[in-house]
Amino acid sequence: MALLETTAGKALVTFFMAMLPVVELRGAIPYGAAAGLPPWMVYCLAVAGNLLPVPFIMLLVRRVFAQLRKGAWWGPRIEALERRAHLKGRLVTKYRLPGLVLLVAVPLPGTGAWTGALVATLLDIRLRTALPAITAGVLIAGVLTGLITGGVAWAFF
Repeated sequence: MALLETTAGKALVTFFMAMLPVVELRGAIPYGAAAGLPPWMVYCLAVAGNLLPVPFIMLLVRRVFAQLRKGAWWGPRIEALERRAHLKGRLVTKYRLPGLVLLVAVPLPGTGAWTGALVATLLDIRLRTALPAITAGVLIAGVLTGLITGGVAWAFF
């Protein structure tokens, strides 16, 4: 409990929170700001934490989905997840890499690095091509989330 009260503990929580699907940096930045961490630290931790899982997702998601699809409980859920990813992928299909940047950059539920990595994988966009686009989207989403979290002035202090 004492670790969470320290700056290092709050920084670790911010970093690991950004790694989680759904939460990503959209939840980590408000947490870090509320925890009293400096804005530059919150931004760096959230961006790094959000980007860390991306290569692993892109390299492993097909194998993991193939295994999970075999299960009666997981099979339908994987199919639904892939359908949703393909629907989100319309923007990426139409605009390719700028579409991928936009998909990741918009700080709304159902967008972000995890979704971008899944869509890129399902659309057969190679890691070395998708990663810079996803990174750009995460950087933009971090700025937007920071501005929304603390107001425009928060980004300058």
